[in-house]
Amino acid sequence: MAPSKSKQAASSGCNCKKSKCCAGGVTGWLKIFAILLGVLAPIVYYLEQNLNRFYIFDLDHLHDLSKRSIAAHGNDTRAIVKYIVDELTSKVELKPYINTDEEWVFNNAGGAMGAMYIIHASITEYLIIFGTAIGTEGHTGRHTADDYFHILTGTQVAYTPGKYEAEVYPPGSMHWLPRGEVQQYKMPEGCFALEYARGWIPPMLFFGFADTFSSTLDFPTLWRTVVITAREMIANLLKGKF
Repeated sequence: MAPSKSKQAASSGCNCKKSKCCAGGVTGWLKIFAILLGVLAPIVYYLEQNLNRFYIFDLDHLHDLSKRSIAAHGNDTRAIVKYIVDELTSKVELKPYINTDEEWVFNNAGGAMGAMYIIHASITEYLIIFGTAIGTEGHTGRHTADDYFHILTGTQVAYTPGKYEAEVYPPGSMHWLPRGEVQQYKMPEGCFALEYARGWIPPMLFFGFADTFSSTLDFPTLWRTVVITAREMIANLLKGKF
């Protein structure tokens, strides 16, 4: 005797109730996603329109500070960095948000390799010393923040597709990479810079961490970078610095 349809359905492990349950689960998750999107979208839009309110660093001051540090110490990069950090911590409004511990870590991103010292990190800004004593070259990344690269020692060159000449940035100059744009860059020899980014910083971290998983596999350095960055961001959030 042939098995009944009900037995066939049971043996197949599928029935209408189960299908409705699965469909209901997917629908439920879609509803939750839609609610979260509806709640978060206006918040993100509001914050985007008011990002300037969260910035504590002044573009003109950082550029002037970079040039004065070079004028005071020439090619002595160590002294230049100290000059910059000392002045930033001398300002009452900035001192609580400055990391004065020179915690240098390697940074591999976009194929380029250098080292960085995180002076400040928050949700909307970061300020670091980035550079290398032996030179490097790579992809700038396409970021959610404007990036201002103040050259302290050495020279940086940059290239944009379609152009036939390189952009050259000597000490005292600033290389501005607008949010969403991208370039190839090179530090032919020893070059260090005061790098300032303002905008949405957390999405930039994926670019900064990607080379660890795709090439270097240097997880101790990644761990140290994450610890320092998270520590500074959380500490600044607790101080009311978004």
